[in-house]
Amino acid sequence: CQEAVEITSEDHIIQYVNPSFERMMGYHKGELIGKELTELPKSDKNRADLLDTINTCIKKGKEWQGIYYARKKSGDSIQQDVKIVPVIGQGGKIRHFVAIKRPQMDNNNQIHKLNKEEKYGGDHFQSAPSLQNRRYSSVARIHSMTIEAPITKVINIINAAQESSPVTVAEALDRVLEILRTTELYSPQLASKDDDPHTNDLVGGLMSDGLRRLSGNEYVFNKNLSQSQLAIPVTLNDVPPSIAEMLNDEEHWEFNILELEAATHKRPLTYLGLKIFTSFGVCDFLNCSEATLRSWLQLIEANYHSSNSYHNSTHAADVLHATAYFLRKDRVKSNLDQLDEVAALIAATVHDVDHPGRTNSFLCNAGSELAILYNDTAVLESHHAALAFQLTVRDSKSNIFKNIDRNQFRTLRQAIIDMVLATEMTRHFEHVSKFVNSINKPIAAIEETCTSSVNSDYESQTNIRNSPENRLLIKRMLIKCADVANPCRPLELCIEWAGRISEEYFAQTDEEKRQGLPVVMPVFDRNTCSVPKSQISFIDYFITDMFDAWDAFASLPDLIEHLSENYKYWKNLDERKCKSLRPPPPS
Repeated sequence: CQEAVEITSEDHIIQYVNPSFERMMGYHKGELIGKELTELPKSDKNRADLLDTINTCIKKGKEWQGIYYARKKSGDSIQQDVKIVPVIGQGGKIRHFVAIKRPQMDNNNQIHKLNKEEKYGGDHFQSAPSLQNRRYSSVARIHSMTIEAPITKVINIINAAQESSPVTVAEALDRVLEILRTTELYSPQLASKDDDPHTNDLVGGLMSDGLRRLSGNEYVFNKNLSQSQLAIPVTLNDVPPSIAEMLNDEEHWEFNILELEAATHKRPLTYLGLKIFTSFGVCDFLNCSEATLRSWLQLIEANYHSSNSYHNSTHAADVLHATAYFLRKDRVKSNLDQLDEVAALIAATVHDVDHPGRTNSFLCNAGSELAILYNDTAVLESHHAALAFQLTVRDSKSNIFKNIDRNQFRTLRQAIIDMVLATEMTRHFEHVSKFVNSINKPIAAIEETCTSSVNSDYESQTNIRNSPENRLLIKRMLIKCADVANPCRPLELCIEWAGRISEEYFAQTDEEKRQGLPVVMPVFDRNTCSVPKSQISFIDYFITDMFDAWDAFASLPDLIEHLSENYKYWKNLDERKCKSLRPPPPS
């Protein structure tokens, strides 16, 4: 084999040379491995800028091929035909450089000498054709693998575009490549905020899966499956008049879910579900009776924990209400079909079923059965989706899916699962960024270029409706906003929800301390926590940008106004050094 092979790291440290390289250059591999290429003697026959040209090319992930003079250990120069191939790893980052070097064919003396050394070198070599075929086969396999990686496709397209681009454009594309080679493409870097532990704790507690404890301590939460003693109506017509009157306002954003909670003895989900599902024709779509729907709603609600201060069936009803409100918005409605609507309503209903009142991080740190089952990844969201279907199909009396055909069920099931999993916060910025770039920006561009606002709206909606991927992004964004819409509710509701989530986090911190578990959100200590600060941090980091994007699509001025007023309320409390939900009474 006449080809010398040299493999270096991304920092040009030699990691491997083959026997042909040793013979060609006169070095033993022990003299080379671990050394930087810059430490080896250079030939003075290359033009001065050649090395810079090569490095500029390969650092961009491009192959370089050309003639290069190398200096052997003896001091002689050797002319080589060199091909350097960057090896792209996961995330588009360069991991290695592979250099394949052949002595230039015009130099007959060099080739004759190398052939003679190979013939009498004492090693047993395979025939050149055999080795060449094997090498080509290996290269083909490598290329087939890299072709499958979308990020590699993107990088290759950008590399090709750089070839014919002006210098300024090529430099800008270099910056693009640097960004693409990072692993967290959609998550902004959280700046170090030593003075804002609330933001750091919220991000750490909601967007990570915890610090795994090796002790194997188990946390098994108790399921609250007790049924309410309140008689549940068989149909919507059987709802008590006082509750029916409340439900008449359910289409308004200011609908007070807490009043319904009190009137229904903490079982608002069944009543509100009957009203909303009927309004959207869910029973007709699923071909199920209203009695079956009522049994299903009652079953799902029974599997929410009424002992949780926040993640109970009232929260589920609140999310269902927000989901229905969003689905009625003109642009949302025009871009989703009835299956999408039914999937969204069901997903909202079940999205936190059997929630233990603890975060994913807590369950992972405690070594819970669910964390083990779901490999510490989207633990609760996976459980909510799985349990919802387990409960539904367990009994024919409450199986709302029993009369739809298999294909429709599979499509509906996939949509429900996707929406429930979208509520997991670790992918928050990914979902929001994709929505902005795939939905908001294209619509804005179309509207700017169209002279007629009617045509603009029609074109933008048609463009989105024709893309299943974009409909998926709309549904994810819809349920994400519905899930955390508390800061956009009227002030009194916003304050109550802030108190409830704070209490749930306080209880988790208390239990973490009792069990000796890592405290994932230290600022949520009931003795020291500033609720206004925690709300300000949550709104700043998670809420504002997301609802600005959703408002740009769905047109939600009332929500944005509430968000602004509520933010001012929390800011005012914080400026007054008040840590509680409300200002102290005047002295």
